[in-house]
Order: sequence, then C-alpha cells, then structure tokens
Amino acid sequence: MNKILLIIQREYLTRVRKKSFIVMIFVVPLLILAMGGIIALVAKNSDNLSTLQIVNVSDDTKIFAGKFHDVSNIKFTVSHQDLKADKADSKKDENISTLYIPADYAKKGAIQIFSKKKSPMQLTDEIEKQMGDIAFNYNMVLHHIDTAVIHSIKKADISVNTVEITDAGDKSSNLGANMGVGIACAIFIYISLFIYGGQVMRGVIEEKTSRIIEVIISSVKPFQLMLGKIIGVGLVGLTQFSAWIILSVISSKIAGHAFNSPQSFMAGIISTLSTIPFGFILGCFLFYFLSGYLLYSALFAAVGSAVDSETETQQFMFPITLPLLFTYLLSVTVLFRAPDSALAVWLSIIPFTAPVAMMVRLPFDPPTWQIALSMFMMIVGFLFTTYVASRIYRVGILMYGKKASFKELSKWFFYKE
Repeated sequence: MNKILLIIQREYLTRVRKKSFIVMIFVVPLLILAMGGIIALVAKNSDNLSTLQIVNVSDDTKIFAGKFHDVSNIKFTVSHQDLKADKADSKKDENISTLYIPADYAKKGAIQIFSKKKSPMQLTDEIEKQMGDIAFNYNMVLHHIDTAVIHSIKKADISVNTVEITDAGDKSSNLGANMGVGIACAIFIYISLFIYGGQVMRGVIEEKTSRIIEVIISSVKPFQLMLGKIIGVGLVGLTQFSAWIILSVISSKIAGHAFNSPQSFMAGIISTLSTIPFGFILGCFLFYFLSGYLLYSALFAAVGSAVDSETETQQFMFPITLPLLFTYLLSVTVLFRAPDSALAVWLSIIPFTAPVAMMVRLPFDPPTWQIALSMFMMIVGFLFTTYVASRIYRVGILMYGKKASFKELSKWFFYKE
C-alpha cells in the first residue's frame, strides 16, 4: 500500500507542478465564459453575418409573383424576362438567385432555385414558408373563404409548465434546463475520459521507451505501478474539475449581481438554473467521471504497455472507445427523446456505456434501483477491466521491439506469474 501511495504522490505532483496545469485551471473557465458571451453576441447579430441575397421570382402560375415579402438579408423581385436570361444573371452574380415556379408547382421537386453556388438553408426555408402561406391564402379565396376573418383570429400563445409531484409537494421543474445540464455533463465526461485516459497511456509509453520503467519495476510490482499511475492522474483530473466548479460558481454569482435586472437575459438564465438539483447531478457526475475514468484508463494503460510508440495505439484504441463514441452519438440524438426506453436503460447499466448514458437520463428521474444498479455495475466493471489490464500490463511493460496484436495480448493475459 505504501508503494502505491508513493506512486500516486509521484504522478500527482509531477503533473500538478507543471505550468500548464495552473494555466488550465484558470484559463478553461474564462474560455467557457468568453465562448458563451461570443455565442450570445453572434446569435443576437446573426442577421448581419450573411450578405444580401436577391431572389428573382419567375412565376408561370401568376399566383406567387409580387406576394413575397422581404426579410432580413433576402430581397424578392419579380422577373420580367425569360428563365434563360434569369439563369444567366444568377450565373454572373453569386448573390442573385432565380426562383422558378412552374404551373404544376404542387408536384414534388417541381420548384427550383438556380444560383451560382449552393443556396443556404435559410433561403430555402424562407421560400418554402412564404410559398406555403401564399398558397394557403390563394386556396381560401378560391373556395370563397374570407381570409380576413381567418387572420383576425389570433393564435393563442400557449406554454406548458412541467410540475413534479413529490412527497414534499408539487414543485416546478424546467425540463429543458435539466436536460441541457445532463447532456453537457455527458459530453464533459466523454471528452475528459479521452483526455485523462490518454495521459495515462502516454505516460506509460514515455516510461517504457525511456527504459525508466525497468528501474521502477525493480522496486514495485507492475500492478501497483499501473494502479498508482491511474489514481494519480485521476486525482489531477479531480483537482482540475473541483477548481473549475468553484470558479464557475463564483463567476455565476458575479454575473448574477452584474445582471440583476428582472428584464435581463442573464437574470432569466440564473433563475432557470436555480430549478436544477445541482447537488444530485454534481454527485452523480463525480461518481461517473471517476468510475468511468478508472475503467477506461486501465484499458488505456494496457494499450500503452503493449506498444513502443503512440502511433501504434490506433489498432487498439478504436475497439476500446467505440462503445463510448456509440453512446455519445445516441445521447445527443436519440436517448434524450426516449430516456425510459429499453435501449436507454441498458446503455445506462452496461459499464462501458453507462457514464454517458446515465448522465443524459438523470434529468428525467430514472428509478432509484436503476441508478443503484448502474453504479454497482460501474464498480464491478472497473474491477474487471483493472484485472484484465493488469495481466496484460505486467508482460507488455517489459516487451520491446515486438508489434503486439489482439492474439498476442490474449497470450499475455494467460501467462503465469
């Protein structure tokens, strides 16, 4: 145990004393705040980013021409020349497009937009929207329906507030904000597992290629060295996360005082964030980060011990990281839409996919037994992968000049002590 503690201390202090570690602690929260501000500024002024697009409308039906209305950065004009001439104008100037509406415009694919370069989605969406409205009004007039009466009926502005029924009473819950935090935590775990797992792998490769490992192995067992390295790097990551969380809370408080006006956009965001159970989500985040890191870093360490350079790791890295990548892609596309589906439940229980999948499901209050089972399986998964990785690590760490394969790794696993 004392030897493992010494290795942990060595790995931790080696990385913490680096200038890059101190810089990252303060720079990352500032970059996140700056990025959020830039995104808000860009979103506010997004209309000024694109150039003015002129659309010449060539209408064979005589239904749509002259009824389009200009919007930001899109100006509609009625064409008084043939289609060939309009297309020639569009070919000369990339900011001029030709909208051709044939007599059979209702037929799929009949309406065409001609331009020198690919038309932006904003343009096609706006044309489809306006043409739908114009066609709707035209059909109402055709059937002698008073459009003025229809448009005078104002559409009701309806919003639904989600309320949780708990033993302590009803409480309002902002599902969108909770879901956003869950997905953000899942993405953060996904990225951090690669970052800190990669640090373990590179550290093993560096010590192996520099032959320092031969000196260390003479004093400690390979398993103790691997475990100490994994825990040491994990504590470095935990230190960074703790510092980032503290700095983020402080910056949020400062922002809250700076934007304390009820009409303020920032005040609305802070009010929304107050509905999120940060204590519960933070606790689960730390557990899944640590357990996921311990599980994957053991495999990363085994990979590092089996190769002589980082370029040789690719054949082993893809199979290891594929479950995590698969779950990440499903999380941001499918799982948050069906958090209680059989697929979501199984992904949140299987150790290789649980760190990402369960963080996405947490805002939707999965059953307690599923959370407990998921955490139990994460612990079992860590113990299993550590055992497998240690069997490979003890042989691979002293193996030089031989390119390993999966078949070779399986042989190393069964070697006797």
